[in-house]
Order: sequence, then structure tokens, then C-alpha cells
Amino acid sequence: MRRRGLLAGALLPAARLARAEAFPARPVRILVPYGPGGSSDIVARILAQRAGELSGQGFPVENRGGGATVPGTQAVATAAPDGYTIGTADNALALNPSLLAGKLPYDTERDLGFLGLAVTSPALLLAHPGAAARSVDEVLAEAARRPGLGLSHGGIGAPTHLAVVQLQLATGREITPIGYRGGGPQLAALVAGETPYGFAALSSALGHVQGGRLRALAVTGAARTPLLPEVPSMAEAGLPAVDVLGEWGFILPAGVPATVVERLHALLLAPAREPALRARLESQGYSVVASGPEDYAAQVRREIAFWRGVAEKAGIKAE
Repeated sequence: MRRRGLLAGALLPAARLARAEAFPARPVRILVPYGPGGSSDIVARILAQRAGELSGQGFPVENRGGGATVPGTQAVATAAPDGYTIGTADNALALNPSLLAGKLPYDTERDLGFLGLAVTSPALLLAHPGAAARSVDEVLAEAARRPGLGLSHGGIGAPTHLAVVQLQLATGREITPIGYRGGGPQLAALVAGETPYGFAALSSALGHVQGGRLRALAVTGAARTPLLPEVPSMAEAGLPAVDVLGEWGFILPAGVPATVVERLHALLLAPAREPALRARLESQGYSVVASGPEDYAAQVRREIAFWRGVAEKAGIKAE
């Protein structure tokens, strides 16, 4: 009996491994809490395509835009913890606990699991080609002449919203944040001239800048981007505090078995380090991270505390 028990124990890891490798047995849906066309959507679709190739199953992307990402994230938090429903998350995941205080319909740290941070990207301060300003200084001068000058962003809590907030705090200018339901609709409005200025992720705005449909005035952070080497950094413009970095990762319901989490990471996150896929992502303005579940969970906890202080100082409130 003891020998049979030892044999069963030795076979257990192999059995668990076999079950993990059998996952997924059907399509895995990815919920994006924004409309199509923005960075969350782009990242999800690029990595979902590779996951489908590796697994032989579909990874369909569903857009659940609006509500400061809350409806889409709640749909992930309340899904069955079997690994067949996951979601994307950006900086709003860490801001919403303070932005919405006790009104958030889920507990970010208790009700969600964390698969990994996939990529990061800075933001661009953009102008419509017909706008008057051609530099950061000229935008600020216009804001001084016209208090309440509007700067668009991709939605409450999005990294581009945080860039607007940082600009407000760093300059003291009366600037009105104008939110859209994702980076796609925001960029469409900028191209159409609906708003003259705005912050958008480098990754989603790059094609518009290269095509002459939008003008880039600066990139957030201390360094220029090699994709647009002629565009100055915010630090060069005298605003080093405007340094927000967009972050896009994957989340899932709390309680998904560890073997399934490992398999999902191997299908969705780890392939981002493959040379061909890394080159594709970097050509669109992303920097690959592909961190693990524990690192991503720790990062989200740190950023919840950090953005709580920023939100209180700036008086950010949900629209």
C-alpha cells in the first residue's frame, strides 16, 4: 500500500502538467475595457493572435468600453475562475480604487488575479495640424490666454488622462481634461479637429504622426523616442514631472488554478519576448516587459497607493 501511495504521489505532478497542457480546450475570451483602436485593444489582438497559433484555440477579443473601465473589469472579476475569461488592464486599474472610493463594485486586490504586465509605452502631446501651438510652451501660453483650454485623453484613469493631470499639476494652468471612451475614439476626434490638443499613447498615435494627420509636440518622460527622434521629451520642455508611462497587462478572476495561470502566461505573455513578436511590438512604440503574476500583482499594489496620493492632490473625480 505504501509503495502504491508513493507511486501515486510521483505521478501527481505529471498529471497536473498534462491537465495544464490540455488547457485551453475551447476559446478563451479577452475582455478589453475600451473601444477598438486604442492601445489596450492593439496589445490584446497582437498577443491573442500568437496565443491562438500556439494553442490551436481562438482568443477572441471583446470590447467593453465606457464607465472608466469598470464594467469591463467587473465582467472579468465576476467570471468563472476557470481561465476562459480574462481581460486587459492599464493604469486605470490602479487609479480606480481611489477615484471611485467605496463605489467600485469589486475589490481590485481581492477579486482579481494578475497574469502579468505585457508592455509599456510613453504618451505623446499631440496637436491637430490646424492648431496654433507648435511646442509645449505655445500650448501653455494658449492655456494662459484661454483658461480652461481643453486637452483630450483616452478615458478616466487611462495613462493619457494621468498625463493631463500631471501637466496641470506641474504648470498650474487651468486645463480642462476631455475624456473619450478609449484611445481610438479620442484619436479620431483629434484627427477630425474636434479637439485641438491631447495626450495619446505613442503606440496608438504613431501612425497618425508619421502620416501627417497629427503633430507631435512632446513625449512624456526624460528621453526622446527613437521612433520619433525629432520630438522633444517633456523633460527637455522643462516639465520632467510629466513622465507618465502607459502600462498594459492581463488580469483574470481570482481563484484560477495555478496551472492554468502558468499556461495562460506561457501562451499570452512569454511569446512577447520572441524576437519576431518583440520587434513587431517595438515597431509600434511598445517596450516589452512580459512580467510574471507575482511581480504584476506587487506592482499594482504599489501603484494603487501611489495614485491615491496623486488623485487626492489633483482632486480627480469620476465623470
